[in-house]
Amino acid sequence: MTGQVTTVDGRVAGRRGQATRQKLLDHLGKMLGSSPYRDVKVIDVARKAGTSPATFYQYFPDVEAAVLELADDVVRDSAELTPLVAGRSWAGKGGKDSAEELVEAFLAFRRRHDAILRVIELGAAEGDRRFVRIRTKVHGAVVKPLAESIEELRAKGRVDPEVVPAAVAGALVTMLSSAAEQSKSLQALGVKQTDLRPSLALLVHLGVTGRKPAK
Repeated sequence: MTGQVTTVDGRVAGRRGQATRQKLLDHLGKMLGSSPYRDVKVIDVARKAGTSPATFYQYFPDVEAAVLELADDVVRDSAELTPLVAGRSWAGKGGKDSAEELVEAFLAFRRRHDAILRVIELGAAEGDRRFVRIRTKVHGAVVKPLAESIEELRAKGRVDPEVVPAAVAGALVTMLSSAAEQSKSLQALGVKQTDLRPSLALLVHLGVTGRKPAK
């Protein structure tokens, strides 16, 4: 944890207070991985953290506020995905590698933050602007540099001039997010994870370059 941490009433939290606050967030994160978001209660989070609901309320007005704090951490981590797209080559075998590495890293990111991302998606689907903004930032870490890559290829005449880079990039990232979110349903339909990843990489490469990757 970095930076100054304050309580709900504006007091600066000391070292012990910061540790308690972080412990509450850690246990909340674990609970979101095993319980439906709506079933998580303040008293349960406090009990898991070995403290009281009154202590929880010193740092967060409600569970949702603590969830948004965890969501901010996800936004920060999503920045790690940007270098996998920005400035990468999409020509020849380099394009195949770029697509495969992006898919692998994106799916790993989704697995690592699965619990909180599910809550973000739920809040965004219900129209909560705070969660919509967070989802936009997470997707933007890939959509923006991917759109720039497509625009660069289009400017060089390597992509159909009618292609809209931002729209294609947004569609590709949405596809990756949905594939990660629906992995269990896809498995039930007979889609093996070992087949899904190369298929997603193929679609990403096709979306960016308009061509099948070089073998």
